[in-house]
Amino acid sequence: MEMHQLRYFAAVARMGNFTRAAEACRVAQPSLSQQIRKLEEEVGERLLERGRARTALTPAGTLFLPHALGILETAERGARAVREMDGEVRGRIVLGVLPTIAPYFLPEVLRLFRKRHAAVDWVVQEETTARLLQGMGIEENAIDLALISDAPADPGLRLETLFREELLLCLPKRHPLVRQERVTAADLRQEKFILMEEGHCLGAQAHEYCRTKGFHPHISCRSVQIGTVQALVQAGLGISLIPQMARVGPAPQGLVYRSLHGAKPSRPIILALPKQRKPSPAVTALAEFLREERSSDHPTVGVIQR
Repeated sequence: MEMHQLRYFAAVARMGNFTRAAEACRVAQPSLSQQIRKLEEEVGERLLERGRARTALTPAGTLFLPHALGILETAERGARAVREMDGEVRGRIVLGVLPTIAPYFLPEVLRLFRKRHAAVDWVVQEETTARLLQGMGIEENAIDLALISDAPADPGLRLETLFREELLLCLPKRHPLVRQERVTAADLRQEKFILMEEGHCLGAQAHEYCRTKGFHPHISCRSVQIGTVQALVQAGLGISLIPQMARVGPAPQGLVYRSLHGAKPSRPIILALPKQRKPSPAVTALAEFLREERSSDHPTVGVIQR
């Protein structure tokens, strides 16, 4: 039994697919398959059920997986301890983040973090909340920490709100509401909304805000990209609620952003860490750095412009 066989097995278990696991491990698929067969021969049981659509764990594989992950984590901790003998924080971080946060918040934060900890590398995984939480779970054990905006109560997670940001009303430039001095939630009752696709918490947050104001939004279109949502608004196909951090710099031609009068819609930016494993020094350093940047006046969060 060899370490790379355990890594290959864990990758297939995590991704449910031999091809994607081979790509992630940077190895040819026939070689990965051969090594997993050797591992199964060593264990004495078939560990994976190879299906046409998805590869799943067998009962033996389910029993074996946490032991394989434990071995890999112990080996990584040992290697990390040796690397950190000189006191410098080193290592690799897998940071999970929502697509509605990543392009707006992360670049400047990670640039500043790298100035402080140049020996730390990271991989950014953009997924929905459900997939990020699954990736931090004990079965996958693939994500070290995550930036999310909504999460169910989970005893396996430590959740900490870093800050809240306003959701701005996004209008096409020639919309009648642009000329109003104040815009309230009541003014939006008859409007057509363009929101994020179901499964993305931003769409659910916008919908919930409308519900608390006594109406259900008329949703004319959905998308999985904030950029697409804004492009559709710009084309005059509806209005939307957009995170303030996505509103950085001058408004694109054809768009106007307004802060709603009265109780404003907002969303939390939440740091999530798995409880089931001790964070590495690199993960601890990034978490502490994010806490330092928790102020809503962070430079990556845009200033409201009328």
